[in-house]
Amino acid sequence: MVETSTAPEAVLRTHDGRPLKAALARASRRARVRAFMLVVPLLAFILFTFVVPIGQMLFRSVNNPQFSSNMPELSAWFSANPKATPDEAAYAALASDLVAAAKNRTIGAAGTRINYDVAGTRSLFTATGRMAAKLAPPWQAALLAQNPGWGRDDLWAAMRAASRPITASFYQAAADRKLDASGQFVRADPESRIYVTLFARTFAIAAVIMGLCLVLGFPVAHLLATLPMAKANLLMILVLLPFWTSLLVRTTAWMVLLQGQGVINDLLVALGIIGEDGRLALIYNQTGTIIAMTHILLPFMILPLYSVMKTIPPSYARAARSLGATSWTTFRRIYLPQTVPGIGAGGLLVFILAVGYYITPALVGGATGTLISNQIAFHMEKSLNWSLAAALATMLLAAVLVLYWLYDRLIGIDNMKLG
Repeated sequence: MVETSTAPEAVLRTHDGRPLKAALARASRRARVRAFMLVVPLLAFILFTFVVPIGQMLFRSVNNPQFSSNMPELSAWFSANPKATPDEAAYAALASDLVAAAKNRTIGAAGTRINYDVAGTRSLFTATGRMAAKLAPPWQAALLAQNPGWGRDDLWAAMRAASRPITASFYQAAADRKLDASGQFVRADPESRIYVTLFARTFAIAAVIMGLCLVLGFPVAHLLATLPMAKANLLMILVLLPFWTSLLVRTTAWMVLLQGQGVINDLLVALGIIGEDGRLALIYNQTGTIIAMTHILLPFMILPLYSVMKTIPPSYARAARSLGATSWTTFRRIYLPQTVPGIGAGGLLVFILAVGYYITPALVGGATGTLISNQIAFHMEKSLNWSLAAALATMLLAAVLVLYWLYDRLIGIDNMKLG
C-alpha cells in the first residue's frame, strides 16, 4: 500500500519571515503608487487646463440661464402652458418680471438673451423696464400700449425657447437657422447665412495651406535628410528661425510685404512684370491669409517629414536604380511610400493648426480671408454671446475629431510619426 503525503507545501519567505508572494505584491503596489505620484502634476495640469475648459465649453453651448433666471414668473407660465398662446396671465407674469428685473438691474441681461434670437429686442426690454412700475392692469393692453412690439409672435416664441436654460438653440443658430413666429427653427435668410460659409471657407483654406506646405516642405525636408551634417545643421537653423520670432512680428512683416504699395508690388513694378495701375491685391483677402499662414506653418510640415526621411536608408534607392528603375519610378515606388507616415503627421498637424488660427487671418484676411475662429473670437470679446461662441467651437472640435477618425480609418494613426 502506497502512503500519500499530507504535509503542507513549503512557503517561500523573505529574510524577515514574510511570505515572498505577499512581499512581492506589496513591492509592486508601492512601485505603482510611486509612478502614479510622479505623473500626478501632469494629470492635474491636463485636467485643469484642457479637460475642464472643454467641459465648460460643452456645457455653456447648451446652457444659458440669462432669461430664465431673470424672468422667473414668465418662465413658470411657459412651463405650465407649453403650447398656449399668451393670455392676460402671461402678460401679468411678464409685467411682474420686468418690474423686478428693472429693480435688480438685470433686465439688460434678459433682453440680451432674447436679442440673440430676435434682433432689436434688448432696447424693448430696457425701455419697458423703466416704465414697468407705472403700468396697471389689464397688463396685456398696458404693455401693448407702451410698445406694440410685445405682441409679436416671434418675440414670444423666442421667450418661450429661452425660458428653458438647457437649449439647443445656439447650435441651431450656428447652423444658420433661426426661430420663426411658430417657434420652429427654419433656415435663415440668405444674407444671414454666415456660419456654414465660414466653416466651409475655413476647411478649404486649411486644405490649401496643407497642400502648399507639403509641396514646399517636401524638397526642403529631403535636402535636410541628404545633405552632409554641417550643411544640414545650417539649413535646420533657417527652418527653425521662425520659431524664434514672434508670430505678431512675422504677420506684421507680411503686411509690409504684401500691401498695394509694399515690397513685392514695388519689385514687380520695377521689373516691368506689372504696371503701376495693375498692382496685385495680395492682402486683406484669402490670398494674404494663405501666404502668411503657409509661411508660419511650413516648419510644422518640414520637421515630421525630415524625421521620417532621415531614417530611410539610401541603399534602397541605389538598389532600385541598379535594377533598372528610373529616377521617377524609384521615387514613386520606393521613396515616397516610406515617407507616408511623415506626410500624414505633417499634414494633420498643419491642418489642425490652420483651422484654429485667428490672429493672422484677423490681420491680413480682411472680409474674405477670415476664418470661423475669428467669428468665435468676436462672440467672445465683442458680442459677449459666449453660448454661441461655445457652440461654434464645439462644432469645430467635432469636425476636427471626425477628420482625425477618418485619417485613422484610411491611413492609420499607428503609421503617423512626428519624430
